[in-house]
Amino acid sequence: MSEAPDAAVARFAADWQAAVRDAGTDPPPLARYVPEGPVLRTAVLADLVRIDLRQRWRRTREGKRMADYGKEFPELTTSPRFLELVCEEYALRTRYHRTSVADFLGDYPELAAELAPLLGADGNGGGAGVDSEGAWSGGELDVEVRPGRRLDDFDLITLIGGTARAKVFLARQHSMQRLVAVRVAAVGGQDSRTVAQLDHPYIVRLFDQRVVDRDAGQPLRLEYMQYLPGGSVADLLRLRRSEAGLGGGALLLRSVDAVMAARGEIRPTDSTVRAEIAALSWPETVAWVGRRLAAALDYAGYRGVAHRDIKPENVLFTAEGIPKLADFRADAPETAAAEHDSVAYRAPEHRDGSTGVVALDSRADIYALGVLLWELLTGSVPFEEKPGAGDEPATDDRESQLPPDTPATLRRTLLRCLDPDPRRRWRSGSDLAGQLELCLDARARDLVDPPPTSLRYRARAWWFPITTACVGLPNLLASFYNIRLNDSLVIDRLAAADQGRYATVGLINNLITFPLAALLMVLLSRRAMLMSHRLRRRAEADPGPGDAAREVDAPELAVARRQVLSLGDRLVWVPFGMWLLAGIAWPVAVMAIGVTLPARNFAHFYTAQVVCAAIALAYPFFLVTMYAVRSVYPQLLVAGAVGPEDGRQLWALARRANFYLAAAASVPLLGVASATLVPGDQLWQVIGPVRVLSVGGILAFVLTYRMFRLLERDLRALGRVIPRSAR
Repeated sequence: MSEAPDAAVARFAADWQAAVRDAGTDPPPLARYVPEGPVLRTAVLADLVRIDLRQRWRRTREGKRMADYGKEFPELTTSPRFLELVCEEYALRTRYHRTSVADFLGDYPELAAELAPLLGADGNGGGAGVDSEGAWSGGELDVEVRPGRRLDDFDLITLIGGTARAKVFLARQHSMQRLVAVRVAAVGGQDSRTVAQLDHPYIVRLFDQRVVDRDAGQPLRLEYMQYLPGGSVADLLRLRRSEAGLGGGALLLRSVDAVMAARGEIRPTDSTVRAEIAALSWPETVAWVGRRLAAALDYAGYRGVAHRDIKPENVLFTAEGIPKLADFRADAPETAAAEHDSVAYRAPEHRDGSTGVVALDSRADIYALGVLLWELLTGSVPFEEKPGAGDEPATDDRESQLPPDTPATLRRTLLRCLDPDPRRRWRSGSDLAGQLELCLDARARDLVDPPPTSLRYRARAWWFPITTACVGLPNLLASFYNIRLNDSLVIDRLAAADQGRYATVGLINNLITFPLAALLMVLLSRRAMLMSHRLRRRAEADPGPGDAAREVDAPELAVARRQVLSLGDRLVWVPFGMWLLAGIAWPVAVMAIGVTLPARNFAHFYTAQVVCAAIALAYPFFLVTMYAVRSVYPQLLVAGAVGPEDGRQLWALARRANFYLAAAASVPLLGVASATLVPGDQLWQVIGPVRVLSVGGILAFVLTYRMFRLLERDLRALGRVIPRSAR
């Protein structure tokens, strides 16, 4: 293969993710992703093996041994990273089987001397080891790592965060003459090569890492990254809890400014981003921050990287107030680090040791982000104690903490993030980002989460009668026009016996076409109708967390949304075709049973059918589509699994609406044009129906145009909140 090394690693991680999502899919064969050429092969092989090792252990709880990888790829055993990978295997085995150091060293006798100090078996207590969660980590930093010292290329200026094992400093990098944040940890911590590939506007950019050997003291791993001067969510929470009033987005800006002032930074001026934030309410500010963090999770998740330690200290702000995720621990096991301040943000399945869910699923990060956003919104986490499988506080108790101006959309979105069953949370960061974007658009919010007492909400239960009325009423009016015109121009001029035959053909025609048209329309809309009914029943029943059997499949949702947006097309083209077909079949059948129709009468009959077909095409489309977009489509949108394809479908519907508007405008013109075919001596017989058609058509066009403009605004609002994945 000839692709770039980074691309090979990213593709392998993505293919593994696909295999994780589909339990029946075989793991991707590692050898297929190894680049050609000895230099590239050696550089990429360790990264590929690390991903494969972690995924296999997480999938089967048995995994694969590094000894087996060494046999498959002999060059790996001579790599300087082989020892790190063996330590990684020990961390995974300890996590799933609690293997002792002695037993593990017995499996690698040739490496025992080198492994023993790294695994904490050298007796001096100063080595790296495995923490209480099985995560491979370095030992504690010595006291010499402090502000004012120089490490390699970096002058440590001030401490800005971290723990006993890893500290984060503001530092000056001499070679680049720039300020950076440097994370200093003992050698043995996770390798950040995968994380360094993440380049996203809402992820703190990790520039590189290096290992520093010192004459005295332990070797250190330095990770240097983008420096953000605006503090963290932890700083924002402290300010939020200390102030009685929330103050909207200005509270976020005050927190950023306070941190920058303490660090001697200058506040930016003429910032459009800060102006946007200042105009937001507090719930909208929380949604604004969450939408960007969810997009970052989506980007990282697509590349096989999970955060695993989302908490206030790991969400940083730029000087403008833009949030960015920091401290990705891409190569850590699936549970986050065991620090006490992280426990509240960890998903239940990663707290109680449950193995019922795939460990790498990004929905654990979605849960943690939901907790963080809830804490921002209310000032406290939703679970004061460690929640177990069945002791979560009642939903009503949690909702009482929400500010009174919290949109229903934000409440619903966060509650789904916090569902203890991961299968019922949002499927991806992209889904969550789309829902949070809804919270920032008042028109879209009103469409998607109408009050339960509103007409649009109640109308969801009346799908069949409403669509029947929307299609049937314009067709009924068209029938009255058709009957009146044909009675004057055709039927009244026939003999009595021929009129009876004509009526018999008409009865047979109606008995065939009406049931056939109804059946076709039901078949064309059945999937969307059934999905809407299913979602409505599920919402009314409010099933418990364990009711996973009723979870809606993403492809089914996608098909249902597409059918709902094309519902107007599906329900108008059938009667349109029936009118045109009847315009030919009816006269032919009448003549076949012996009734003589002059060619002029045939032309009159068909032009009347064309006018009726235009009525059946234009007006029902807007009535049905307005109902579909304003009442039915939103409940499919909030079910999740929405992506760019849905946005394209919305814009396609907006373009199609222009055609139907033109059809509505043509109705009175067609009526007048059909009157020109009537001989002068018969014109007085049709002037009444044509006048009614023309005046009614103009009034109907005005109403149709207003619906068109309203539909256009609704589609724009929904299109604005469709997530555009940054993958």
